[in-house]
Amino acid sequence: MNLSSLTGALALCLLTCTTTLAQKADYLGTKPPKGAKVYLDGTKESLHKNWKYWEGPRFSSEMPIKWPEVTDPVDGKKAISANDPAGAGGKYGAADIVTKDEFRDFEAHVEFLVLNEKGNSGVYLQNRYEIQILDGDYGLHGMAAVINEHLPTQKAYNGVGKWNAYDIQFRAARFENGKLTEKARVTVFFNGVKIHDNVEIQQVWGGPNSGIDGGNDGGKGITDTPGGLKLQAEGHDVLYRNIWIKEVK
Repeated sequence: MNLSSLTGALALCLLTCTTTLAQKADYLGTKPPKGAKVYLDGTKESLHKNWKYWEGPRFSSEMPIKWPEVTDPVDGKKAISANDPAGAGGKYGAADIVTKDEFRDFEAHVEFLVLNEKGNSGVYLQNRYEIQILDGDYGLHGMAAVINEHLPTQKAYNGVGKWNAYDIQFRAARFENGKLTEKARVTVFFNGVKIHDNVEIQQVWGGPNSGIDGGNDGGKGITDTPGGLKLQAEGHDVLYRNIWIKEVK
């Protein structure tokens, strides 16, 4: 390689590396793109306007939503905590919240902060498929896993007391004449790092208390029904802010 070619290659490498680093650093406070809707900005007003309890078989709370508005420990602004009293002791399904709007294909941005060690929550796509939030666990049931199915390809978690972000591209299951022809698929970026690349999701895990179709054929009986984005209450202080969703037609 001559000097001119080498110089050009180095310049291209520097440009690429700089762009990659910038992309990885630019994942918090992401503004919604055109056509997206902000569902949670950290205030109780946005919570009560855009969300409701999911009234599954274990539901044991009542409206209005009891998820408290708290002070963000990082920048002093507002955030919403998943620590609903009805979810104490890890009672998932007792006080989970779901968007009032329902979706098939969509893109979503979710920012969260685990306040204490072993903090537990989860982001459910279509109120079916869980992207786990669990401090200290990096297995198939752990942080950033497509629960019980896919491990993240890289560890990108910032740790307790720091903000993190999931950027999600979800493609719903496909049906023809009422029969399942293609399973759901998801791509996830965690703090700017791609950790799941168009992976297939087999089922709803955790039984009927987990979400739509959880009680159908062991969670494999997926139906052609849209669902909202759900956040899980398990009695832990996991904070949320800046959640937006863009429906993909």
